[in-house]
Amino acid sequence: MDISNIIIVFILTFVATVIATFFVRKILRDADVSDSPIVSEHRHKAGTPTMGGLAFLFAITFIISIYYQNTAILIVSFIMLTSGLMGLIDDLLGLKVKEYQKVVKNISDAPVPLGLLNLGPGEEARVTTDKAKAQVGALVDAGKVELITEIPIKYEPSEASKIVVQLLPGLFLALTGVIATCGGFTLGLLVYPVVIIALLGSINAVNLIDGMDGLAVGIIAIASFACCIYGFISGDLTKMTPFAILTAICLGFLVFNKHPATIFMGDTGSFVLGAGYAAAVLVCDIPYFGVLALAVPIISTVISLMHRAHIINLPVEPLHHTLHYHGMSEKKIVYSYWLLTVVACEIGLIAKFYFF
Repeated sequence: MDISNIIIVFILTFVATVIATFFVRKILRDADVSDSPIVSEHRHKAGTPTMGGLAFLFAITFIISIYYQNTAILIVSFIMLTSGLMGLIDDLLGLKVKEYQKVVKNISDAPVPLGLLNLGPGEEARVTTDKAKAQVGALVDAGKVELITEIPIKYEPSEASKIVVQLLPGLFLALTGVIATCGGFTLGLLVYPVVIIALLGSINAVNLIDGMDGLAVGIIAIASFACCIYGFISGDLTKMTPFAILTAICLGFLVFNKHPATIFMGDTGSFVLGAGYAAAVLVCDIPYFGVLALAVPIISTVISLMHRAHIINLPVEPLHHTLHYHGMSEKKIVYSYWLLTVVACEIGLIAKFYFF
């Protein structure tokens, strides 16, 4: 496939995503399938349609119907569709409310200990831990905090169940037999753990970073476009096609997901992008650059894991919500993350162009 055909694939995918997102957003609005943010600073986004990743599935299906003879497109698209359907199941389960969590505000003139936090005067917090739930009643009665609202918390499958489901796309990709080498090494039977871990890690990294308007799709758009440039520099245009599709999907959705977002992609979308990116990196065999381009979500995931292991303590997880909690604006956080992704990609491209 030459450059002109790759550009055509990009344009078709972009247009298909924009059209599909427009209609999916309308359908979700009519059905009142909307988001209920659990982060206090994002409560104004309540009512925004979610599960917008459904548009990705329509766009991918459209592209497959045209380019079904292209092996790279077919395999990566199959993994994206499979992962998207699994994310859709997670989103549908999330429509069930598990509990309602209180949001309180410190109305006193001094800091108030609440669970793991010291709530400053005028600050708000969501009551999540058992310790905080046990304290909140007495604090309300004492006139130190007041109840602001109650946020519905969606039902979440067990971590074990989610991991088992997320293992399947990697298993499917390994079973196709198209992945034989990775970074110059012949994998043999190691193809199964390598591919499964790669997709599992990418899905969760993208899912975790998806918490602000345009943040995740912007990062994947930048990383995917950088991978296109990497393929061009390498002189292997076959490495560009899957990433051109990913870039077009992200940019098409970003038309509606940029700040202020009028639709969110949900787990349906984050599963598609996470699995699709990892699958494209493996199929095109560019693991080193692929990991570097995804450095921001990977580092964010590592920080969250350190928080969960009690090595560090974040007031709000993940890191971008902590930055917002400490007063950094959402737009500034998103642009900073995008810029860091651009820098990481530039480092890899410069190294490729001059040294490899």
